[in-house]
Amino acid sequence: MHELNLDELSALLAVFARAGVQDGGDTEGQLLARIRQLHAEREEMESMDFDDCLGGACKL
Repeated sequence: MHELNLDELSALLAVFARAGVQDGGDTEGQLLARIRQLHAEREEMESMDFDDCLGGACKL
């Protein structure tokens, strides 16, 4: 399956915001929560400088 990149996840979050979807128990709210989590994880990964990992300084 194709993984979404950071720009695609950001676009999805914008669509959910324009649609007025809130975190919650319904399917849309659960999907929004998952997309927010994926966005945060992807953002963290893309912001890492892997040169900082030399010598075991970071944990992946």
